[in-house]
Amino acid sequence: MTTVWSLQRGANVVDTGVRFSVWAPHASEVSVQLSRGDGSFESRPLESHGGVFEGTVLGAAAGTDYSYRLDGGRDRPDPVSRFQPVGLNGPSRVMDPGVFKWTDHEWKGLALADMIIYELHIGTFSKAGTFTGVIQHLHELRKLGVTAIELMPVAQFPGARNWGYDGVLPYAVQNTYGGPDGLRMLVDAAHGEGLGVVLDVVYNHIGPEGNHLGEFGPYFTERYKTPWGAAMNFDGRESDEVRRYFVDNALHWLAEYHIDSLRLDAADNLLDVSPRHILEELSSAVHIEGTALGRRMTLVAEADANDPRYVRPAAAGGYGLDAQWVDDFHHAARVTLVGETTSYFSDYRGVASVAKSLRDRYVYDGQFSPYRRRKRGRSAEDIAADHFVVCVQNHDQVGNRATGDRLSAVVSFEQEKLAAALLLLSPYVPLIFMGQEYGETNPFQYFVSHDDRDLCELVRAGRRKEFEAFGWGDEIPDPESEETFVRSRLDRSKVSEPRHAAIHTLYRDLIQLRKSEGALRPGAPAVRVEHDESEGWIALTLTPKSGRELLAVYNFSRAESHMPAPVTDRGSVWMSVLSTTDRKYGGDGMCFRKAPGSGHIILSPHSAELYSQEQAS
Repeated sequence: MTTVWSLQRGANVVDTGVRFSVWAPHASEVSVQLSRGDGSFESRPLESHGGVFEGTVLGAAAGTDYSYRLDGGRDRPDPVSRFQPVGLNGPSRVMDPGVFKWTDHEWKGLALADMIIYELHIGTFSKAGTFTGVIQHLHELRKLGVTAIELMPVAQFPGARNWGYDGVLPYAVQNTYGGPDGLRMLVDAAHGEGLGVVLDVVYNHIGPEGNHLGEFGPYFTERYKTPWGAAMNFDGRESDEVRRYFVDNALHWLAEYHIDSLRLDAADNLLDVSPRHILEELSSAVHIEGTALGRRMTLVAEADANDPRYVRPAAAGGYGLDAQWVDDFHHAARVTLVGETTSYFSDYRGVASVAKSLRDRYVYDGQFSPYRRRKRGRSAEDIAADHFVVCVQNHDQVGNRATGDRLSAVVSFEQEKLAAALLLLSPYVPLIFMGQEYGETNPFQYFVSHDDRDLCELVRAGRRKEFEAFGWGDEIPDPESEETFVRSRLDRSKVSEPRHAAIHTLYRDLIQLRKSEGALRPGAPAVRVEHDESEGWIALTLTPKSGRELLAVYNFSRAESHMPAPVTDRGSVWMSVLSTTDRKYGGDGMCFRKAPGSGHIILSPHSAELYSQEQAS
């Protein structure tokens, strides 16, 4: 496998031993402390070359534990550590990424238009809470029909329980999940099942506990603030090496772990006024490496700004990323299904907002936002739909509720099926949150396991303050409690219960339709959206360049809804393809009916119907 890139910082195995390289521009001397295997360490000085301290230790090998000592101070883990066998407070371990025996040689990656993403958290997806635990369920996911799994962050965090966004050493794979080779085994197995792997990475901040990066160099800046503390130094003095640190990190996931796509957490908090934004630099490097490896590699931004610049080509003034999350789709759906009106949900107006998101990507593309008290967004109507990822649930939208309640806990059975159809018949790239496919009712709550007691109390206070705008009560689960973590684990036994089995069957059938119908391939069809807010219906017509035209009809009303009968081409009729009211999905079998003498059809409450235009016999 040809590559144009290899990791130069950190500890790298070479023919004669191990080459150590660490950036520490303000240090006078740096030594590497090498474990002798008996609890003692041998100190070896490194030579300075323009702020980078380097040296080769002859005879050292993979498996050697080590740390760095700056100016005679405390021993610290390597900022580019690939593995922390005993956690953040122990030494780093030399790893040789070249010894793993990959079997995915034929895997070439996935186009975004082919992605049906399944987001999961390693610790709560299985009882084992490890990469191996995920491997045991990959075949089930393939049978469901999803085409990619998205892993919440796996970079080393404090303790054993965390969402992953408190990661401290971005190159080190969490030891309690199974470490570097555990992740490689998962990726290799996923590719063997025909599943791509998306990895969530955090480049906007570093977690607070065990964070010693600032001792090595100016990784952080006080010029900006993020909601999580100091911002990364992407544009200040000595920022070139900081930029390299994160660009190399992205490339190392792709080259050393065969990851297919990276989801960039809170990309709008990658604060940078350089002539070339860090996102553009990331995008260019990743796509060059993908070409060299002969694999399709993609970058997906999570960003709240409704700014199409993230996915515009660099030549057109954009950052050149491949896709972005669209929160508007979720928020509009949530308001329409649940009637939520607090905090940012107050910006959305039910059916009209859902219809606009289906048609225009964003609900807010330049309009005044009452919640933010300013104009928000910019039109993205010229950008193909396969550049946008949508959901009706994800880790944020479930876990950042006071009690982590899933959609299944607050809507009816029929509404849950309606939400599934809205997501999987949309013109965008769909994302399913783990357990959603069978209507999991266990919550997904916020959990951490910090050793710093003061930090624990700050986390609790922060959660309470965050929820004030939503008007939620004080019954917030303790993030530090192991019970909070255990409550968040999936319970797959529910799939055998009739209601959950029906939802699972619906998801499987919708996914199969998405794969087989050209009109449901993101970016392929022309889209027309009509709606009636008073009646509560939306009609979504999807016309592909070739293949049959589809019509998805949604009734968000709790009552029957009257909709004008859809028009067909001469000599054609609309034929039912799928209805959420079908008995095999636990419904009453009542699909749409013609209203006598009115030219209208009657839609069942909280239902979705899919039709195809066929030649009349």
